[in-house]
Amino acid sequence: MTVPIFASLLALQATSNSVYQMVFMYGAIFAIFYFVLIRPQQQQRKKHEALIQQLKKGDEIVTMGGIVGEVMNIAQQSKDGAPVSAMDDRITIKSADARLIVERGKIARVVNKPGNS
Repeated sequence: MTVPIFASLLALQATSNSVYQMVFMYGAIFAIFYFVLIRPQQQQRKKHEALIQQLKKGDEIVTMGGIVGEVMNIAQQSKDGAPVSAMDDRITIKSADARLIVERGKIARVVNKPGNS
């Protein structure tokens, strides 16, 4: 009578160990994904947003479409006077002989800043 009880206790213990191992394995996989993929991407996005928020007149930029230009004007309000999201600001750039208006959020990178030769 004691043998079947002992066998069932061993089976129960083996099952609980495998559950703990599986939870540990999934936790380890999530941690690897977080530290290798998610966290660096978040840091890069925050750094890019900070750089875009510091734009000034005269900065040379590249848009997501590949247009290179110099910032001429930054308009921070909408036509109806309502507040605009910081990434929706309209920025006038000069590219060759043309002037273009782009949203701040569509700027891919700042090529160089004046005075940083």
